[in-house]
Amino acid sequence: MTQQPVGDSVQYASLETSVLTATQLEQNFQEIHPALSAREAVIEANRCLFCYDAPCTHACPTHIDIPSFIKKIATENTRGSARVILESNFLGSTCARVCPVQELCEGACVLGSDHKPIEIGRLQRYATDYVLERKLDLFKPGKPTGKKVVVIGAGPAGLSCAAELAKLGHAVTILEKKPLAGGLSTYGIVVFREPVEVSLAEVEMVQRLGVEIKTGITVGQDIQIADLERDYDAIFLGIGLGNVPQLGISGEDLGGVVDGIDFIELTKTSPYSSIPVGKHVAVIGAGNTAIDAATIAKRLGAARVTMVYRRTETEMTAYNFEYEFAKQEGIEYRFLTAPVAIHGDSSGLTSLECVTMRLGEPDASGRPRPEVIEGSNHMLEVDMVIKAIGQNKQTQLAQALGLEIKNGYIVTDAHNHTSNPKVFAGGDCVRLKGDASTVMAVQDGKIAAKSITQMLERAAIAND
Repeated sequence: MTQQPVGDSVQYASLETSVLTATQLEQNFQEIHPALSAREAVIEANRCLFCYDAPCTHACPTHIDIPSFIKKIATENTRGSARVILESNFLGSTCARVCPVQELCEGACVLGSDHKPIEIGRLQRYATDYVLERKLDLFKPGKPTGKKVVVIGAGPAGLSCAAELAKLGHAVTILEKKPLAGGLSTYGIVVFREPVEVSLAEVEMVQRLGVEIKTGITVGQDIQIADLERDYDAIFLGIGLGNVPQLGISGEDLGGVVDGIDFIELTKTSPYSSIPVGKHVAVIGAGNTAIDAATIAKRLGAARVTMVYRRTETEMTAYNFEYEFAKQEGIEYRFLTAPVAIHGDSSGLTSLECVTMRLGEPDASGRPRPEVIEGSNHMLEVDMVIKAIGQNKQTQLAQALGLEIKNGYIVTDAHNHTSNPKVFAGGDCVRLKGDASTVMAVQDGKIAAKSITQMLERAAIAND
């Protein structure tokens, strides 16, 4: 058996690495959409109607002035185009790649009903990559205010908040527990959607604004909360969520049962040829992470990948375009199916025992409750099971700060202010309602930065 060089070797002990060649693997993990050439970008930009009060801008959670940035591409002012984007979304290059544009800006394009909508995402990538690749700094740190803010978590929400604060002149320190900054953009977005180099280039852009980023720091262990409350004028939490929860079925501790988020992370941190994968893979869940994990397994060389979901395609939480993408990749689906046990022997996993479900009355989520059909047990041949049924909530830090929590999420107001006067939060850790996404996290960071500044200004006036 091949030894796994990274990650939990026990989980992967029974699995082989890919049978594909290094060249095949590199091809399989190239970005799905190639970059536009200058000529292609100008041609596409000139299709835009440059709508007044444009629906696409309203549909963008960060409210980028989309007609303006496209107009600048049409006139070959790429630097100016990037500035328009980054003024509203400092992580515009990431969002150009990972935003569900079909549901947002492109979905709102007035050309979409009768023609092909403008490829807003690819145009945004063209402009923002132009400045990333050349390391052009379009913004400078603001005049120092003498105020210090600590950001916990270097994901999209934390980086966005830090960048906006630095532009306003505040001294910002980011504390990140992982070795690299970037959060899910670095570790959790499949590489054929966003290469890790893009995320790290955006991190460097934030650092060039004067933001200090300290990695490998766990708050509560390497630095105490009381010290942060004493030494900083405000705290922003962008801590995201945790790992995938347990399925709660027998056989879950066998080798070959892996966490979907950890599996995706391997493709961002390890050579593809070193990542073990099964021949017959089952993915439990039907969200975007589940689809990403399934697609990775297929592109690593799995012969069959089956997604197992206890409801139907109507209730699945993945975007519809992601669902269609997975089907085109050859992913199989078993709807109205739930796992009840994982079986294996000394050589590894052998089967996933499942039951057939039917839908009953709506549960707390508003979706029909899945109910077991008695006597419907059946076996699915597998040698690898990937768990992708959501993420655990991380509440320890929030509790230590005395924050209000609901259903595991940090409660914030419309200004991303928590119940602690000094603490703000954003990103997945506050997403009690609505879809969790990179672009929403970026907007949370922007809102919080404005709110923090207003709080600090009020405090300065009160102290005069």
